[in-house]
Amino acid sequence: MEKSIITSGKTIELALEAALTQLGLERDDITYQVLALPKAGFLGFGAQPAKVQVTYEAPDPVPAAPEKPKSALGSASRSKPKTTAPVKKAEEPKVEAAPVAEPKKAEAPKAEKPKAEPKKAEAPKQEKKAEAPKAPKAEKPKAPKQEKKAEPKKVEAPKEYTAPEAGSVEEKVETFIKGLLEHMDSKAVPHCWKADSNTYKVDLVGDDLGYLIGRRGDTLDAIQHLANYTVNREVEGHIRINVDAESYREKREDSLRRYARKKAQQVLKARRRTTLEPMNAYERHVIHAALQEMDNITTHSTGTEPNRRVVIEYVR
Repeated sequence: MEKSIITSGKTIELALEAALTQLGLERDDITYQVLALPKAGFLGFGAQPAKVQVTYEAPDPVPAAPEKPKSALGSASRSKPKTTAPVKKAEEPKVEAAPVAEPKKAEAPKAEKPKAEPKKAEAPKQEKKAEAPKAPKAEKPKAPKQEKKAEPKKVEAPKEYTAPEAGSVEEKVETFIKGLLEHMDSKAVPHCWKADSNTYKVDLVGDDLGYLIGRRGDTLDAIQHLANYTVNREVEGHIRINVDAESYREKREDSLRRYARKKAQQVLKARRRTTLEPMNAYERHVIHAALQEMDNITTHSTGTEPNRRVVIEYVR
């Protein structure tokens, strides 16, 4: 059963976090609709918080067991007043006449009972011979259990990268990204290679790459955007640079496909459209591609950057 609540906050994200905290759910378990956009006002006057309507799946209520009807006899018997037994009046003591003594008849002498014969002395029972204690069986020594050896985890062989040629596009890409990482106080090393005619891929290798990826890849996207903008000014034609770290792009694509299919199943069940959270162009493309062949489902994007979203709709 679907339920919904309305929450507000200074921004849409804060309003959503308030709803998730109140419901105790994750972002993937809800859908929401923006009712009002936040307004800053002028000097604090006319400010308006953001309002969102959050829809979620609630378990259906369990019907209560019907009460057993009370028997008419029991209720009728309880409703009747109890009758009290009448109190008997104390009767006056009656004076009885003294009984007349009758002459006693002579009793005949009782015959004596024959004396019981003395019981024969029973022969003493022979005591059972105490059995000799049995010797305890010698337990066979158990063979020690052989512990299962844990299978060693497969360690992926590190990728091998070749040094770029002097003056090549790969060298320009690595030089720019390396200088950018130094300004970010990062010791990661970029490795660039050509994937196809106009696409170049870059792997960031090193420790503590989490902050270079950022929340949902925001920092990684910024590095990629700067590299594309700067390097394309120095080379002929137009090239595309894809920056990745710890295979984040591949893992993110798998996560987005699962998320899209889950939301599409909810739309099919409720036969109502849902609007996903804001995504960049690359992530929106993954959602559209994952659902383009799904029956009774269509997708389109709405809004403006950076708050452009994917809408999943039910169609007959």
